[in-house]
Amino acid sequence: MSKAISRLRDWLFERPRSQKRLISVAADVVFIAVALWIAFSLRYEDRAWLPNQHQSMALALTAAVSIIVFIRIGLYRAVIRYISEKVLLVMVTGVVASAITLIISGFLVHATIPRSVPVIYASLLFIMVAGTRFSVRGMINRPREKAKGRVLIVGTGPKALQLHYALIQGTEYRPMGFVSLDSHKHKALIAGNIVYSIGHIKRAASEQGIQRIFLALEDKSEVSRRELIERLEEVHVPVQTVPGMSELVSGQARINDIRDLDIADLLGRDPVEPNKAVVADSLRGKVVMVTGAGGSIGSELCRQISLNGPAAIVLLEQNEYALYQIERELRSIVSIGGLEVNIHALLGSVVHRRRCETIMREHGVEIVYHAAAYKHVPLVENNVIEGIQNNVMGTWHCAEAAISAGVEKFVLISTDKAVRPTNVMGASKRLAELVLQGMALRQKRTVFSMVRFGNVLGSSGSVVPLFRDQIRDGGPVTVTHPDIIRYFMTIPEASQLVLQAGAMGQGGEVFVLDMGQPVKIADLARKMIRLMGLTERTNEHAGGNIEIIYTGLRPGEKLYEELLIGGSPRATAHPRILMARESSMPWSDISALLDQLNNACKRFDIKAVVELLEGAETGYTGGSARPRIEEREPPERKAAGANVTRLPL
Repeated sequence: MSKAISRLRDWLFERPRSQKRLISVAADVVFIAVALWIAFSLRYEDRAWLPNQHQSMALALTAAVSIIVFIRIGLYRAVIRYISEKVLLVMVTGVVASAITLIISGFLVHATIPRSVPVIYASLLFIMVAGTRFSVRGMINRPREKAKGRVLIVGTGPKALQLHYALIQGTEYRPMGFVSLDSHKHKALIAGNIVYSIGHIKRAASEQGIQRIFLALEDKSEVSRRELIERLEEVHVPVQTVPGMSELVSGQARINDIRDLDIADLLGRDPVEPNKAVVADSLRGKVVMVTGAGGSIGSELCRQISLNGPAAIVLLEQNEYALYQIERELRSIVSIGGLEVNIHALLGSVVHRRRCETIMREHGVEIVYHAAAYKHVPLVENNVIEGIQNNVMGTWHCAEAAISAGVEKFVLISTDKAVRPTNVMGASKRLAELVLQGMALRQKRTVFSMVRFGNVLGSSGSVVPLFRDQIRDGGPVTVTHPDIIRYFMTIPEASQLVLQAGAMGQGGEVFVLDMGQPVKIADLARKMIRLMGLTERTNEHAGGNIEIIYTGLRPGEKLYEELLIGGSPRATAHPRILMARESSMPWSDISALLDQLNNACKRFDIKAVVELLEGAETGYTGGSARPRIEEREPPERKAAGANVTRLPL
């Protein structure tokens, strides 16, 4: 039987479109005739009923007009394998029109048509027309449906329903049910699929043979992310998500663009929302400059700024490709949103003061967000001079340019590694903070403020994309230490709060973002392994998929990071932004230190640079731990007893 159905299906597939329509028309003619005969037979209770001449004329006229109506309403234009429940309305319209035609035909040819016959006929015809089409659709789609991956959709709102219909029409996934966070909806039906409460998701996944779980929660849904993620981890099935509503509305993504779990979901907490009115008021109509505009934070700042009505955005970036990418993206955002924002993409480095000042004067820059920096601890540790030049001297030169050009506000993007630093990168960022604090005391024309936050999930070099790649490659996942912890935020969160803090700055403040609870890196790795449907391989569980190995702390790396140097931070207008109470240095001391650092950098004297960092009020204590690396010398110099210190590249 199955072979016969398979051969019939293949034969139908091979027919041209015109022949398939003729087959549908012929089938409907047969259905009309059979439905009419059965209707009269049931009414007269006569299995051998045959129509008289007048009835035959009425039946023939009904069949002809019905087929014409079916053609006109587009019933034969529908591709059977893709028909949905929406076509039922078309079928009902056609069947009702056919029943009315039967009544009118009886009057026209004076045929005896009992009043119950059109009702019985319409019911039978609808069952035949609709039933055969949906049966054929099922026969055609059954092999394809079997090959689809079985998925559960977490959510019961419009987004979940939209995803359900998109998956049905697609070729990869087959929705087997919905998961609701409301226990009262358990066992309810949505679009023909059963709804499971979150407490039954593990059993549902096992019974249905679920291969993936898709998150399709509404953007404004009040959901405990921590509880939800913990429940999903228990299922040991890959968890993915759909784009946010903003991406769907802007056309940047489609509902069925399935992607890996949002980085924000890995934090297990709700995202931090800024006060949008305050941010918009501070940026509307302003000319804003972003240094390091092609970086992770810089590019997101540009995206957020563009949505707040600035007159222009000046992008300063030394990486040509990164600048090209963010300029193209911003122009697309401006075009799609119908925004009147001028975009100026400029190549340059913040270490060139004249270049910065010229740009600020030429474009009338009013606000500067200084995101340009080298931030990778091991790289800066091995490239001390370049790190100091970019992070310290670049900040100084850019800030001096801002004062000369009459910039109103200058906001530095800092890091938690600036608190009691044990590495050169952290010390350079703390010194950059001290530079701006000193300049804030020196003058009042330009308002300087600093925003300090921890690790940003999803930024270049972040552990999340690294772990994700390692898991996809089959492991192992590398963690430096089993007890290492970090504060985390998403890129949009950090950028929005930077703009919020920048709007509140009055001069010399160090704003600290409340990063929530610190996250244990090893636990984050385990969470990602489980949410990708895999298990950790340990001595106790040798059959696991992915092993976690510990590589040891890198040079200058700490087990934990801090956000405050002093205690008792002051509250601000935003509940997640605090103002640190920290010491500063007078500008005369800062100026002398900068001159000494500049001279040491020109001599490429790394030892002197490190000693200056230790002697300054940065709290840096990592210099004594730096290994002494000696240059490989030519044999003749070694023979002469020359000792030359090798400089890190």
